[in-house]
Amino acid sequence: MRAAAAAALLAACLSVPSLPAQMPWQHEKPAGSPHAVAFANAELTESSGVAASRLQPGVLWTHNDSGNDPVIYATDTLGRDIGSFAVTGAINEDWEAISIGPCGTMRRESCLFIGDIGDNGSRRHDITIYRIPEPRVVPGSARRRATARATALRARYPDGPRDAEAMFVSSAGNLYILNKGGGAIRLYGIPATSWRSRRPITLRALGRVPIVPESAALRLVTDASLSPDGVHVAVRTYREVFFLRLDRNRLIPGNPPRACDTFGIQLQGEGVAWLEADRLVLTAERAFVQPGSVAVVTCPAN
Repeated sequence: MRAAAAAALLAACLSVPSLPAQMPWQHEKPAGSPHAVAFANAELTESSGVAASRLQPGVLWTHNDSGNDPVIYATDTLGRDIGSFAVTGAINEDWEAISIGPCGTMRRESCLFIGDIGDNGSRRHDITIYRIPEPRVVPGSARRRATARATALRARYPDGPRDAEAMFVSSAGNLYILNKGGGAIRLYGIPATSWRSRRPITLRALGRVPIVPESAALRLVTDASLSPDGVHVAVRTYREVFFLRLDRNRLIPGNPPRACDTFGIQLQGEGVAWLEADRLVLTAERAFVQPGSVAVVTCPAN
């Protein structure tokens, strides 16, 4: 098994281009004066990830993290409560990310991918990704409903346990995870075909993510999202959003590298998702006197 993992890692490294020398990051303030609004649903206190529906315009999907029920919440950019769903067949060990992508070979369908990938002590032997068809929101319905039964994919890192909170899915169904940091930030991949496996699969190591300085406490990675055009990736930390390009399984800074300074909009910034080409939605956990919240920012990715 170790030899096979080493061979897979070597192949991954050889299949992607080397990174050019990196220019300094250009930090810009978001346009206007964005502010956060509290979630109306009092249960939603630890929003750790967010995804914007492509089938139901205006609908955002989010969830609480560890110690909470396996529930996803529908909200909008004003924080309104528009539904909640118990995820059938899932447990919430430490849900940290949610993304939208194709349901396997059913490319016309939309599925939610829920990342049970948090691991503060870096001790978990396996992580779990749940996949469910995107539920339909019923306007005006306050009753909690159940989702279709979740499909679970278990996975292991090739280089030992990692704490992670960031995940995104490509239009082809390939899944990517970034570890949180506290050292080198690395990208890992799970091919779409992995959902056929009944056993835990090994993630592919795809190299370092060039966010600097990597060790700064406020630059721990809390979420990531792929743009609607499938080209740009927004990587969120506690103080900014970095913009990179997804290029042959690597995350490459632009020229010049750009970041959006979101510090101060939310105290415990966690989730990020694209609304449009230059508009992002941010979610946050409850922190100090600030409740869980949602904000919209306008930041040019290139």
